[in-house]
Amino acid sequence: MTGAAALRALHHGRAPGDPLVLPGPWDAAAARAFAAAGFPALATPSAGIAASLGYRDGETPAGEMFAAIARITRAVDVPVTADVEDGYGLAPGELVERLLEAGAVGCNLEDGDRATGGLKDPERHADWLAEVRATAGDSLVINARVDVFVRKEAAARGDTSGRGAGADPERLAEEAVARGRRYAAAGADCVYPIAAPPRLLPRLAAGLGTPLNALAKPDGPSPRELGELGATRITFGPGLFRQALAAVEDIAGRLRQA
Repeated sequence: MTGAAALRALHHGRAPGDPLVLPGPWDAAAARAFAAAGFPALATPSAGIAASLGYRDGETPAGEMFAAIARITRAVDVPVTADVEDGYGLAPGELVERLLEAGAVGCNLEDGDRATGGLKDPERHADWLAEVRATAGDSLVINARVDVFVRKEAAARGDTSGRGAGADPERLAEEAVARGRRYAAAGADCVYPIAAPPRLLPRLAAGLGTPLNALAKPDGPSPRELGELGATRITFGPGLFRQALAAVEDIAGRLRQA
């Protein structure tokens, strides 16, 4: 079984309360630690890698991001899926080639428009995802990130401007389902309505009909609880990196007082 096939299989046949938990390594050492703990696959966080390289989220040059992903995949024997944000403006063929060269067997691709702060047109984004799928075949597990909950103003207006009044969570859920279904029809294996309120996960899972990725936060429900609400797959964004950094800051503070 290929790495992509193994990762794809981990998304299916899961019991409620037993989601696929994918820790997010920001470097090779973290990846080895998570793999040694027994996790069957890993998911790199773009924001965590950016911070580890000295960049702000969304500002990592593509070459440095792919190089970081390659160092992580070389360090472990488990499948690794990579957050490559909005694809860095690469054509589908080049994006797939660079992911595979880096050793990734999956990817996150978001529909937020970083240039405008709004949302991409869902039909055009679905067409782009379909090109990625056609190029990749079965060699990549595509996790389509839906940004309506983190770009609420744009979602409320139904446009890509990034401006407008706030949106009701129920309306955002409706938009997330509509977008997610388009992306699944285009070939996405999993849909990730990032930052969706946990109480909406049952509705999202039922509406999408595909594996559902949920974001776990330190002050939120546990991965098991998110699974019971309908999540198939759990990721952490830069949360684990931030916890590790907090530990380093604590060590630094104690050293200063020694």
